[in-house]
Amino acid sequence: MRSRPFIANLDMYRKVPVDLLEGTKRGSILSTIAVATMTILFILETKAFFSSQLKTNLALDSNEDSQIRVNFNITMMDLKCDYATIDVVSVLGTQQNVTQHVQKYPIDQSGVRRSYQSRNLKQHDVQLFDATVEETIEELHADGEDAVSLDEHTFNIALEENEYVFVDFFANWCSHCRDLAPTWETLAEVMYQAAENRVEDQPDVHKYSDEDYNEALKVELPVLVGKVDCVDHHDFCLDQAIRAYPTLKFFVDGEEKGVYNGHRTVVEFTHFIAEMEKEHKGHKHADLKTEEIKEIATDRTVQTKEHEDYARALSATRHQHQPSWAEEQHPGCQISGFLLVDRAPGNFHIQAQSRGHDLAAHMTNVSHIINHLSFGKPFSNYFIKKGLQNTPAGFLETTRPFDGNVYVTHKEHEAHHHYLKVITTEFDPESGTQKKYDKKKGFYKPLDKNRAYQILQSSQLSLYRADIVPEAKFTYDLSPIAVSYEKTSRAWYDYFTSLMAIIGGTFTVVGMLESGIHTISSKKRR
Repeated sequence: MRSRPFIANLDMYRKVPVDLLEGTKRGSILSTIAVATMTILFILETKAFFSSQLKTNLALDSNEDSQIRVNFNITMMDLKCDYATIDVVSVLGTQQNVTQHVQKYPIDQSGVRRSYQSRNLKQHDVQLFDATVEETIEELHADGEDAVSLDEHTFNIALEENEYVFVDFFANWCSHCRDLAPTWETLAEVMYQAAENRVEDQPDVHKYSDEDYNEALKVELPVLVGKVDCVDHHDFCLDQAIRAYPTLKFFVDGEEKGVYNGHRTVVEFTHFIAEMEKEHKGHKHADLKTEEIKEIATDRTVQTKEHEDYARALSATRHQHQPSWAEEQHPGCQISGFLLVDRAPGNFHIQAQSRGHDLAAHMTNVSHIINHLSFGKPFSNYFIKKGLQNTPAGFLETTRPFDGNVYVTHKEHEAHHHYLKVITTEFDPESGTQKKYDKKKGFYKPLDKNRAYQILQSSQLSLYRADIVPEAKFTYDLSPIAVSYEKTSRAWYDYFTSLMAIIGGTFTVVGMLESGIHTISSKKRR
């Protein structure tokens, strides 16, 4: 007998005659369950096939950029824009008082931003003392001091007895104050010379006794020029909110009318005083005492052709006095913009400093609100809505964890320091973005991945020595490990394999279940 070929014997789908098949109610129910199960699994598998999953990868950072952008918007709650500066320090170098791409807006005590932008603090065009005053302070004091030394008691008396008072709040250790001292004393001499000229013009001056003459001088004195040593009168200067030395305040009828921030020369002081009197009395007032002092100041200090050129150069850059208001005791400053820093460990800090002042450390408060702080290219509103589809939930918040945080110091000589670990993160462009066409190669090249920077942050309150001015410090360090996110989807053959497994597996499992039930029921019948 000949044997059948192997292929003929290979039959996995042998048929049973229909006459031998018997339908049952149980088989119908199980078949319905099998069909329902396969349908549900088919729908779920198809849904999973057309969806994608977010995959996270870790690798060494391959970013070749030499610099990284730091975006910030920080409100200093108790620091004037005149003193607020930003310094950047890294292992590759230091940048002091960065002003490029940085804007500063004064904020009043209520937190309302004023409508104008503040000038940068370090105004190198401001003259800090009068170079035409060649006498030393000792030589000027040889015939007595004309700038009146004041304390809290005599200060109040001076405000009551004089219409105009110009006061220098200084510290005897301050180098800028020592440089200004001869200029300030000369200004006081100019005031007394103006008073003497007005008294000498009076018809009955020859009848005055020495006491009458001195009283007449007080009456005709255009402005009382005074000075307060804040080392000897520490508490009084605290009450006057003196934060830097020297601070030059002008008072009219006992009320503060502003702080002088212009050129510190005798001629420029007199122009400022004349503007203040015109503002107070009106430009058309018949008796303006301060008009004469500008001529006296010029005669007193401009002696040579060099002095004349010097005075003319300063007048060309004179900061015209504008009608002012009593400044609040605790103004703030909103600082916003961006920095380009080296991709190396470093820090940037906001501190109080001035080219023309020595700051009082105990009066420096760097409490601040971080409205925004992030690294890299800023996200547009459209990109935030559409471009972050290929990132995990909450990704945006990890790039700006400081936003809205408030850091307040309640004691002197302390400040908050912040530490940032910056992690480079890349992710695929949003779906639907057109690819870029490479003209040289003649085909569309894939889009570059979007790049952002996640931040791991921590903050702590740091204490300072009594002679060190506190600063709000932000120390950053870039992680050598980069994170990337990519959307992955299943291959078509994986999908069809799963469909086959669903059909075959369901058929097999239900068949085994039916066989088991059939066997148990047959034994019970016997």
